[in-house]
Amino acid sequence: MIISIASGKGGTGKTTLAVNLALSDPGFKLLDCDVEEPNCHIFLDPEELGRREVTVKVPKIDDSLCDYCGRCADFCQYNALAVSQDVVMKFPELCHSCGGCALVCPKDAITEQENRVGEVVHARKGELKISYGVLDTGQAMASPVIRQLKGEVKGDTLIDAPPGTSCATIEAVKDSDFCLLVTEPTPFGLYDLKLAVKMLETIGLDHAVVVNRDGIGDNKVQRYCEKKDIPILLRLPYDPQIARLYSEGIPFTQHLHEYRSILKNLLEDVRRR
Repeated sequence: MIISIASGKGGTGKTTLAVNLALSDPGFKLLDCDVEEPNCHIFLDPEELGRREVTVKVPKIDDSLCDYCGRCADFCQYNALAVSQDVVMKFPELCHSCGGCALVCPKDAITEQENRVGEVVHARKGELKISYGVLDTGQAMASPVIRQLKGEVKGDTLIDAPPGTSCATIEAVKDSDFCLLVTEPTPFGLYDLKLAVKMLETIGLDHAVVVNRDGIGDNKVQRYCEKKDIPILLRLPYDPQIARLYSEGIPFTQHLHEYRSILKNLLEDVRRR
């Protein structure tokens, strides 16, 4: 069972839910796919077990063979290559590693070399296994690191996806059995929830909603979910105790034990669906 946890915007409590779900049922492995700003491990303070470099293939130009015809640059849809009269400029941060430039080169002047974009870290907190990706500073594309990280999926897995509806979010949630969308009962929460729902409908992924900080806003999220026939599986109340624990970097299930059974029931509800 692979359950992804996503949100239309940041700050809704997506990571808070992912961490506390994982602690409520350590039979699940936790993957933090928010590789631009991974923070699940900050709340868990796990023992690090190892790291693995993530690389992608980028073009390497042999100047002794290149005649600067420009076919490689014409082919590249991402402007990762630019050709002038006597030089080929490479922009590896834009390269999508398709290999097409090497295929169209009439002089076989292009080969591929590995370019580091980030790393995957493995760790453990008691029974709970956690892996998270870290995108290197200056890198533009998170998807290659997320793909490497998702290669660690074995058995029951919780995926903490990046916020929003970008390519990185789609890369993280696709192939899941189910997606939990975390939102808040505010105008901003509803607006971004609609975007996230449209994304999941487009890729055909079953989903439901978790309302965090329930009670601070209005009932428009509920009315939207009723109209769209989207189940709301859990409402986490606006609780100053949870906020206080969060501000100290402490998962709330470690102190508010009554939530453990609530979150475990949520996982069972998702499994039944």
